[in-house]
Amino acid sequence: MPRTVVISGASGGIGRACAVTFAARGDRLALIARGRAGLDGAQRDAERAGAAEVITIQADIADARAVERAADRVEEELGPIDVWVNDAFASVFAPFTEISAEEFLRVTEVSYLGYVYATRAALRRMLPRDAGVIVQVGSSIAYRGIPLQTAYSGAKHAIQGWHEALRCELLASGTRVRTTMVQMPAVNTPQFDWVRSRLSEGAQPVPPIYQPEVAARAVLYAADHPRRREYWVGGSTVATLLANAVVPGLLDRYLARTGFDAQQDGRRRSPGEPDNLFAPADADEDFGAHGRFDDRARRRSRQQQATHVLGALVGRVAAVLSASRGGCASRRRGTRAGRPYFRKARP
Repeated sequence: MPRTVVISGASGGIGRACAVTFAARGDRLALIARGRAGLDGAQRDAERAGAAEVITIQADIADARAVERAADRVEEELGPIDVWVNDAFASVFAPFTEISAEEFLRVTEVSYLGYVYATRAALRRMLPRDAGVIVQVGSSIAYRGIPLQTAYSGAKHAIQGWHEALRCELLASGTRVRTTMVQMPAVNTPQFDWVRSRLSEGAQPVPPIYQPEVAARAVLYAADHPRRREYWVGGSTVATLLANAVVPGLLDRYLARTGFDAQQDGRRRSPGEPDNLFAPADADEDFGAHGRFDDRARRRSRQQQATHVLGALVGRVAAVLSASRGGCASRRRGTRAGRPYFRKARP
C-alpha cells in the first residue's frame, strides 16, 4: 500500500538517498528543499526508482509559514501524510570565536528549528487521524559535540533533547502517532563541498565514512519500525556514543588532539567554492546524493544489518507471544468471535 512520504533536505545527501529508497517501495513522495536544480534531479531519481508520484516544493525549512504551506500542498495533491522525514540542515566549519552571531542563528534556525516547525506541521495533521510517523535524522554529534562544528553540534543536541520530551508527551497522550530518531555516522554527502567554511583546507567527514544509501536504509527501517526511540547507524556511532557515556572527559581530550586534522582533507580551499548557508548551492547545479569521497565510503554497515535482523527476530517473537497471551486472555474473559469486550470506566 503506497504511503505519502515527505522528505526535507531532499535535493542532496541523505535526503536524496531517502527519496530513492522510499520511491523503490512505490510510495508517493513530496520532496522539500531550496535548490531548484537539486530538486529536479531528486525528482528524476525518484521517478526512475519507481515512486507512485513525486512532487517537489521549494521551501526554506527555517520558515514556519512556508513549512505549513508545504504540508497543505502535500495533503491536497498526494493525500494524508503518513511519514515525514526531517533531514534539512546547515552548518559552519570554523572555530566558535570565528562564527558570527548571524551565522550561528541561521544554523540553529535550519538545523534545529526547521525540525521543530516541520514536526509541528506534521503533528497538526497526524494527531487528528491518530496515525503517522516522524523520523528525525540525527547524528552521533547529537550526543558528542566536536570541534569546528559548535553551531551544528548545538543544534543536534537541541534536537535530541526536544525529541525526547516530545516522545514522552506522545506516549502519555496514548496516540498512535510515533516519532523516532536515527543517529548517523559520517556520511559521504555534498555538504562538504558547499558548507560555509573558514578552514584553510577542504572539509571532510571524520572517517569511517558511509555512503548515503546506508543512512537511507536506516531511515526507511525506522519509518517501518517507529516504536523504538532511536537507532544508531554504523559501528563508529556505537563506539562514539558508548565512549561518550563512559569516559566523556577522555573523549574531549582525544578530539582536542585529533578532531581538527580529521575534519580537513589536506586540499587547499579556493575562495570561489559554493556556500549554501543563506542561499542554495544547488539552485542551478545538481550535486546529486554523493560527495567526493566515493573511493573511501562504505556501502554497507554490518552493525546496521545485524540490528535489522535482530529487530525482525524480536518482532516475530513478540508477535507470537502477544497472540498467545491474547488467546489465553480471551478464554479467561469469555469473548465472542475471539474479541474481548470491555465496559468503559465511569468518569
